[in-house]
Amino acid sequence: MADAILSLQNLSKSFGALKATDDVSLDLKPGEIHALIGPNGAGKSTLINLISGTFPPDRGSIEFAGSDISALAMPARARMGLARSFQVSSLAHEFSALRNVMLSVQARQHRNYRFFGSVMTDATLLDPANQALERVGLASRAHVPAAELSHGERRQLEIAIALALGAKAFLLDEPMAGMGAEGATILTQLLSDLRHEAPILLVEHDMDAVFALADRISVLVYGRIIATGSVAEIRRDPEVKRAYLGDHE
Repeated sequence: MADAILSLQNLSKSFGALKATDDVSLDLKPGEIHALIGPNGAGKSTLINLISGTFPPDRGSIEFAGSDISALAMPARARMGLARSFQVSSLAHEFSALRNVMLSVQARQHRNYRFFGSVMTDATLLDPANQALERVGLASRAHVPAAELSHGERRQLEIAIALALGAKAFLLDEPMAGMGAEGATILTQLLSDLRHEAPILLVEHDMDAVFALADRISVLVYGRIIATGSVAEIRRDPEVKRAYLGDHE
């Protein structure tokens, strides 16, 4: 497999006496889904916040697409193609799905906003936006306001927006949360296909989804990675069983 697109080296972050991230090293390689699992309070959200740039690490480094991004702010990381989704929705709920994606195409092209009517007939915006919606299975819902989309469809729309922005890697935080069985099935298939366009670091509690999707799994407990391996390796690791899997077996 090719060199990692995202690499964390000895990453640490403390909040007072609490060491939320403790000397974490992991990577994300092209074409893969690398799942990050662990009990509540293990430090998964802190780690995602460090990668996305919500706050800086106390120690260690983050390399993305061949560059050290440890000191970059979140918007700069996003412009490089590091896409974070699902924790805070970025949707304009009054706009259609198509218009939401067109805004991202516009931003990627560094173009000023123009009158709505002229924008909606601009093929340089329409074509890539429609392609992104087609890619995530929302072509038939293009003209539906985001507010009227189902929970699962909004997740699909967020992925389309990230694709339109030129995502090179995804940080997906609990994408299956709140999903019904049908929506989870659709999203699982979408993520399985998406890895070939942009690899995914997946934080997820739904172990059925993790075991179905992950090429590799890292297990985080009390801020430390206690194991990394394939689904089969993680399933049979005695320390992982004791610390987390238990009834998930």
